[in-house]
Amino acid sequence: MSAVLEVLDPGFFVTLQDGGRKGFRNIGVPLAGALDPVWLAAANALAGNPVDAPGLEVRLAGPTLRLKEGGPVRLALVGAMTGEVTTAEGAKRPVAANAAVTLKPGDTFKAGRATGTAYIAVSGGFLGDADLGSYSTFERARLGGIKGRAPQRGDLIACRALAASAGGDLCAEAPPAHARGPIRIMLGPQDDHFEPETLQAFCRDTYTVSPSLDRMGMRLEGPVLTHNALGADIVSDGVTPGVIQCPANGQPIILLADGQTTGGYAKIACAIRADLPRLAHLRPGDTLHFAAVTRDEAKAARQAAQAVFTQWVCTLAPVRPEGPPDSVMLLSHNLISGVTAGEDESV
Repeated sequence: MSAVLEVLDPGFFVTLQDGGRKGFRNIGVPLAGALDPVWLAAANALAGNPVDAPGLEVRLAGPTLRLKEGGPVRLALVGAMTGEVTTAEGAKRPVAANAAVTLKPGDTFKAGRATGTAYIAVSGGFLGDADLGSYSTFERARLGGIKGRAPQRGDLIACRALAASAGGDLCAEAPPAHARGPIRIMLGPQDDHFEPETLQAFCRDTYTVSPSLDRMGMRLEGPVLTHNALGADIVSDGVTPGVIQCPANGQPIILLADGQTTGGYAKIACAIRADLPRLAHLRPGDTLHFAAVTRDEAKAARQAAQAVFTQWVCTLAPVRPEGPPDSVMLLSHNLISGVTAGEDESV
């Protein structure tokens, strides 16, 4: 059964994203997708979806959505953002960060301001417009999203009604934890365009995120990285999210999910996949530094991040309704599944 959400207020810097548009970089189509796929997966876990189902990525102010048709639906938040539900009857109730809530027909959900990057998932995923196998918004080419763009006031977005067997809403104390410390990188492939002392300084000095920041990439400000005689320019070759280019001004640029597929600046290094989600939460004025790791260390970091997410899913707990317990809550939360009679020895 389907349901329809109406966008009453689109918020600011909100886009529809999923796991990305994979397999088309050879024809110049960027990956796009969630800047933090781990937290999108967490929101989807709370909503009862596959980990890469399409959700709303919020990078400043969240949207206001009304369940216009169908339902009920489950809506989940992950990240430093809270919200509020106003029922069709006018009653209000808060929605905590890292929790899910069920919306009934006529209910309105208003998201607050996000610190860093946050995600909103809904049962069945936000079903916008799919292009090349993905709902991810890539506005420069008008792919995915809602008619190739971010949500606008008055848009209607389909999702799926919550199944009767879906169980109660879930919550978590916090989203899956990202690693701390320096952003881990693997040097190259054009690290030979820099003197050894420049590479050492790159892994020692602190950089600041500049105001030139969007889903395509972030420019950093800090000590100038000096090129050797090979210079800053190369014959254009392939680039990926996480690549750190260094143009002639010596100030690094980190490519993100919407980054182009080729580039003509020397690439001093590439952030490892396990640390890419951390870049999603940096804002102008934030500082970061880098540490070089080996291929084996990068692989181990990826496996460790996967283990953290798996453990986090195991900690999800039912949302306990306010007020005294009733029979519905007791039956859905407190009984061991399958136990109906003490004399049944087969249980």
